[in-house]
Amino acid sequence: MSLLLYGHSFSSYTQKVLVALYENDTPFAFCSIGPDTPQHTAEWLRRWPLRKFPLLVDGERSIAETSIIIEYLQHAYPGPVRLLPADPVAALEVRFLDRFFDLHVMNAAQYAVDGALTGDPVKRQEGMALAVSKLELAYAWLEGQLAGTTWAAGEDFTLADCAAAPSLFYADWTHRIAETFPVLRAYRARLLARPSFARAVEEARWFRPNFPLGAPERD
Repeated sequence: MSLLLYGHSFSSYTQKVLVALYENDTPFAFCSIGPDTPQHTAEWLRRWPLRKFPLLVDGERSIAETSIIIEYLQHAYPGPVRLLPADPVAALEVRFLDRFFDLHVMNAAQYAVDGALTGDPVKRQEGMALAVSKLELAYAWLEGQLAGTTWAAGEDFTLADCAAAPSLFYADWTHRIAETFPVLRAYRARLLARPSFARAVEEARWFRPNFPLGAPERD
């Protein structure tokens, strides 16, 4: 049985796993969750009633949480691109950066998205203000952290970059990375040019009108 990935192509966390799969050309079937595919939604909820995606299914095994999914893929379906270093100390750095992008970039941008989804102008403004304050802190830290590197944790593309790609993609839509952060802007551009992420972005292009903050005419 081939791998199954339940998710939505416009979802940042789904894209994080798609990047890992595309990096190693890992065969899988994508089960898109939406109103046109109730059978996928039913099976996804049967396997993971917490209603979070993506979810990877390998036979009878269900794997949730994006970082765990990508580590599982490395162990069970290794490929030429090693997304987690063999050295345990180097692996800790990659895991830390993975968590940083999820918690301090993607989740920060989500405050603005959630505020906009309420339809309440006050909550929209509050959500955006909170997102901006948190993203500015994250951008400033990353500007120093990424200096002199090609990818998040050095010269190798890793789990951290799988997290960074969709995080910075949507964060920049939410609160533009200023020109005062040239290192971070250049890193985001490299991520967009990476074939695995470029493919994920292109596959989700049709859904851009649904971005609650309004998708910019770029990227």
